[in-house]
Amino acid sequence: MITHLIFDLDNTLYSAVYGLEKNVSERIQKFLFDYMNIPCEESEDALSDLIRNKGYGSTIEWLMAEKGFTDIELYYSVINPENEVDSLPSDPGLKDFLASIPLPKAVLSNSALVHINRVLGKLGIMDEFDYIFDIHFNNYKGKPHESAFTKAIGTMKARPETTLFIDDYPEFVASFLRIGGNALLMDEFDRHVSLPYKRVKSLREIKNFLY
Repeated sequence: MITHLIFDLDNTLYSAVYGLEKNVSERIQKFLFDYMNIPCEESEDALSDLIRNKGYGSTIEWLMAEKGFTDIELYYSVINPENEVDSLPSDPGLKDFLASIPLPKAVLSNSALVHINRVLGKLGIMDEFDYIFDIHFNNYKGKPHESAFTKAIGTMKARPETTLFIDDYPEFVASFLRIGGNALLMDEFDRHVSLPYKRVKSLREIKNFLY
């Protein structure tokens, strides 16, 4: 029996077709080039692989640990401009769907709170969540660090074995499973059919895994 739900934000609570996360990634690459003088060839796939191979969950965590970066406000002002959610439509149906599940719900994201609030506000689902955990919550050590999950679960007064986590990154799903939780991989376009995880293509499918 599932008693608590934890949702990723980007490309999970809304479709990847709107390109929000892609746009953020492009702004991160531009930040690394313009402000950190990291060449473009290093700031694309190679840098992404480096971050994940070293166990970092986010670029900001990598910058702080590897580059001594401290201007957090500058970073987020560049990658999360005020108009970042303009292309995202509201989703009244999503609000109704979430409201139909009478369980405590949380958002756990490696994004900053300002981005999370903008997305939830645009989708019209801010009031559907009891907890919001951003990248600051666990001292910039976000997913896939197990501490990001255990701290969130502790705050919710939940248990891993009765908590369901939904995310579009396989490594984040794997990390939650390692702490004894239940997890679903959001795989909207069947990109991960070979992976051994329970998958959904739409949030509406999660009701099949609640009981």
